[in-house]
Amino acid sequence: MTNSIKVHVLLCGSVRVDQAVPYREKTLHPLPWTGLFRGPENQVRLPVFAFLIEHPQGLALVDTGWHADVRTDPKKHLGRLHYMANVPDLPSGQAIHEQLALLCIKSSDLDYVVISHMDDDHVGGLKHVADAKIILINELEWKSANNAFNVRYRRKLWAGVNVNRFTFTQSLLGPFKSACDLFGDGSVMLIHAPGHSAGMTATMVRGQSQFILLTGDSAYARKSWEQGILPGITPNARHAKKSLEWVSDMSRRPNCAEVLATHDPEKSPHVIELPL
Repeated sequence: MTNSIKVHVLLCGSVRVDQAVPYREKTLHPLPWTGLFRGPENQVRLPVFAFLIEHPQGLALVDTGWHADVRTDPKKHLGRLHYMANVPDLPSGQAIHEQLALLCIKSSDLDYVVISHMDDDHVGGLKHVADAKIILINELEWKSANNAFNVRYRRKLWAGVNVNRFTFTQSLLGPFKSACDLFGDGSVMLIHAPGHSAGMTATMVRGQSQFILLTGDSAYARKSWEQGILPGITPNARHAKKSLEWVSDMSRRPNCAEVLATHDPEKSPHVIELPL
């Protein structure tokens, strides 16, 4: 049995969005994140990362990137409204099942797939890994995303997939002191970091002396937590601020090996190993 945990940072294409999505800005536009009446000068292209955790007790994938269907007909796959808000790009070989194949891993080998939240670029590739042993989405996120009146989410992206819901319990970790212990040994903790979405899940991977923090979209990039820039989409700004402050605090801890945001343009594919 290996005495370490590895985290593979996998680049699953990119997304073009209004700059107000990752880096909130003051504007008279009521909904700048939709892209309506906003030109190319207001847009940025961001990477889309997923994270594979190799743990002595199994394999866990955090987020899934885009589905390969965005290569052929992204407007049909996402719907016109969602396509306008986030334009995908998924080069050949970068879909999540293709990335896993390069590592000689089949989707059925995955013990867990954890979805940080159910926006298109996080849950889009879920059907590529639908035969994973257990697929986990937080109960709060599930209820919000499956509300028929909530146009933010594209429910067809997970239709027909066997999804298990989990709940956060009281913990010493996180901005709201609530978490879920994935492997039962404290080494991979799913942490409630809401604000950008109701059930936003950050993931802390802990080794013997260091930890890695996967922020989900509670922070979009290093400058988010260093400059206190909230995500542009924040149904609960008070929660988002508290979650971002927690990310900032964790990033300054001497035992923090790395903070990984899903859309950080400063990051590139690499592997981090933490001794246990």
